Amino acid sequence: MSVPTTGSARQGNPVRKAFSSPLASVFVIAVTVLWTIPTLGLLVTSLRPKQDVTADGWWNAFLHPDLGLGNYHTVLFEGGSGVSTGLMPFLVNSLAISIPATLFPLVLAAMAAYGLAWVKFRGSDTVFFVVFALQVVPIQMALIPLLRLFSGGAHLGSLTLIPPVDLKGSYAPVWLAHTMFALPLAVFLLHNFIAQLPRDLMEAAVVDGASHFKIFRSIVLPLCTPALASFAIFQFLWVWNDLLVALTFAGGTPEVAPMTVRLAQLAGSFGGRWELLTAGAFLSIVVPLIVFFSLQRYFVRGLLAGSVKG
Repeated sequence: MSVPTTGSARQGNPVRKAFSSPLASVFVIAVTVLWTIPTLGLLVTSLRPKQDVTADGWWNAFLHPDLGLGNYHTVLFEGGSGVSTGLMPFLVNSLAISIPATLFPLVLAAMAAYGLAWVKFRGSDTVFFVVFALQVVPIQMALIPLLRLFSGGAHLGSLTLIPPVDLKGSYAPVWLAHTMFALPLAVFLLHNFIAQLPRDLMEAAVVDGASHFKIFRSIVLPLCTPALASFAIFQFLWVWNDLLVALTFAGGTPEVAPMTVRLAQLAGSFGGRWELLTAGAFLSIVVPLIVFFSLQRYFVRGLLAGSVKG
């Protein structure tokens, strides 16, 4: 018995053939090369001495190569352009901020998503939609109220609802801010993924006497690794490249300031010392690239699995 072919199905094969054709492959390769050229120019410029950078374009390095790591040594350990210290302490600060600020929302969102997806209680759908709606709140509008909450607490007349917390000079306010801003999107994405897990598998675990914590740790976490990795990439990139939240909650002090603060200072008033700027910029790219290529095998799988329902 033959199954009639719909119009959309008939059109599917030509579209798939078009995207898998040699011409499409050549186009993708060309776009990839064009996208990579600026990064290559950044790397080559960071390896050239100052006199060559100011004299001609980076592509001349292939004709007269004079490359070295002197710019990286200056940026990491000596500073430059009116900056007295190197970039290394700020690189460590960026790692100390980015890693916890990625793990905290990941852990909290995974537990919240499991609870909202499989632990039914009155109002669970309302809670999920409220969390989803929090994504529309712009970060710029929440920065100052959140900072005032940290420094002055919350009061209702003479009644203190939330006492002030002295978090100056520590990473804690930056961790808390990034965790709060990341949770709505993280809960939404992970909820969609976890809710698609087979019901028979969850019911079999309950029949075997597994608790919710056991199910979450032994079944849910291993199965939702692609979704966790996908969100971890996004969150790490966001926190690593962030300047606004770090300046607001860390205050730009050298003890806790991330690398983006020092890169802005390294640029100076007139954007001079290109060889140092490019070295610092390439250093800021290396760590996110390592994170992305380490988790990229989960990336597409996690995004596709969490993007649809049913």
